[in-house]
Amino acid sequence: MNTVEINGSFYSLQRPERYRAWFTETPEDFVFSVKGGRFITHMKQLRDVRAPLANFFASGVLALGHKLGPILWQLPPRLRFDPDRLTEFFALLPRDTHAAAALAAEHDDKLKGEAHTDPGEKRALRYALEVRHPSFATGDCVNLLRDNDVALVVADTAGTWPYLEDVTSGDLVYVRLHGDEELYASGYTEAALDSWADKIARWRAGESPRTEHTVGTPAAREHRDVYVYFDNDIKVKAPGDAIGLARRLGAGPRP
Repeated sequence: MNTVEINGSFYSLQRPERYRAWFTETPEDFVFSVKGGRFITHMKQLRDVRAPLANFFASGVLALGHKLGPILWQLPPRLRFDPDRLTEFFALLPRDTHAAAALAAEHDDKLKGEAHTDPGEKRALRYALEVRHPSFATGDCVNLLRDNDVALVVADTAGTWPYLEDVTSGDLVYVRLHGDEELYASGYTEAALDSWADKIARWRAGESPRTEHTVGTPAAREHRDVYVYFDNDIKVKAPGDAIGLARRLGAGPRP
């Protein structure tokens, strides 16, 4: 594997020493995506979250340095599409590590342990949004995400939540594969992995095809990084599926 999605950060604030350990224990070209906290998305539902955002960035995320990849925000199924709420939230998101460090300095006493506010080398930050209410399946949502350069997560959830394939970021596509037959449990067939490999190759090449799962207009043709994570781990299907997909795309694993 050449990347992993950190999910522990969704359930609680991590500590800087954990992020530093993850940085140290992985290869130089490894990339971590980090999932934003559920306190922000599920409890506060994106409202009044400047201090929680400061705590999130102060918790050690910036200690990942050049290995920090996209930051994922997963919305709860009850949260409907609300353009004003999303616009306010997106405006709070720092777009580079220096801005994130400045925000982290505003942390409050809910932060565990020390704060990490060293920005390191200035790097851009990228964001992805996973939606779970059908009201997001609109062209207005696609346009809003494009205006804010936030990737709409392509989430395969065995039909449980909306499945959309609209490309909304200028340089990022983010895919989460939770299982195509049984949520969090079923593995992917050889044919399914072939299909995903084809889609990923097309997105990476800059294509934005219209399908039955797109609701907006095609995006501009630009090369994009595609991050793909398997979350079908109940029956330990994820590692094998990830290796199978990576091999199809010439992305690993390393010898």
